[in-house]
Amino acid sequence: MLDKTDRKLLALLQQDCTLSLNELAEAVNLTSTPCWKRIKKLEEEGVILGKVALLDAEKLGLTLTAFVRIKTQQHSSQWYQNFVEQIESFPEVLSFYRMAGEYDYLMQVQVADMKSYDNFYKKLVSAVPGLLDVTSNFAMERIKSTTHLPL
Repeated sequence: MLDKTDRKLLALLQQDCTLSLNELAEAVNLTSTPCWKRIKKLEEEGVILGKVALLDAEKLGLTLTAFVRIKTQQHSSQWYQNFVEQIESFPEVLSFYRMAGEYDYLMQVQVADMKSYDNFYKKLVSAVPGLLDVTSNFAMERIKSTTHLPL
């Protein structure tokens, strides 16, 4: 169970994972060793999954965001395993979900432009047999996007 100090540490790390151990310890009123032990425990328990740099997609030329909804009649475990492996191999796919409701799967795809998306789409439908409906919606403006979980 996370206590108030753990939650504060996690909030600080979500904001800036480059904060030094001393800065983190001071912010949560601990000395360095107990602060370090808490962080290590959160990592070992899988609460902290990793530490990354967040990049600006537009500055990297990846200006097109697509949300792709997929329907299929294939639901065998072998088909599912192959489908997941194929999707995981596409670096353009930022997130991928199995859904309840009208569509079976939803993914967020980030590419440079419509031609790049068309190339991705062609790779997707040729790599995964049994897709009935692949519907894409394209974002016109990113209004909110965060990696911060509500603590």
